[in-house]
Amino acid sequence: MQISLVAVGRKAPAWINEGFESYRKRITTPCRLRLIEVEAVRRTPALNTPKLLALEADRIRAALPKDIHVIALDERGREFGTRDLAGRIAEWARLGQDVACVIGGADGLDREFIKAADETWSLSCLTLPHALVRVLLAEQIYRACAILQNHPYHRE
Repeated sequence: MQISLVAVGRKAPAWINEGFESYRKRITTPCRLRLIEVEAVRRTPALNTPKLLALEADRIRAALPKDIHVIALDERGREFGTRDLAGRIAEWARLGQDVACVIGGADGLDREFIKAADETWSLSCLTLPHALVRVLLAEQIYRACAILQNHPYHRE
């Protein structure tokens, strides 16, 4: 089973890339984690935010693998705990379902893209820098996989 983090934006700071890679490499089962970067649309005076987000949504759709379960990350999405995530990963692995967690750019995600997603999640009611979400989500996926393997990384 493959989990793809589809992230709008490139040129993340080195510490973001290092953090993401650190957790990605640790994940061995029941899934693999990869990053798909989607180039952000360059803002211009003639391009308002809704149009910019719609163009980025087109780029995201083009980058998404076929037949994938799409999860849009948005502050208005459903919140849940790490053990819940572990349960979801176990179920996706059982079904052989590949998943894409989509991280918007500085302006978030297009409203229509969010409506069309299979699920919408919120990682926090805090506003998080979109690049930092890569590391945060990678760590939580690693932690959820550690729970499934009874690995001591996750302590209660």
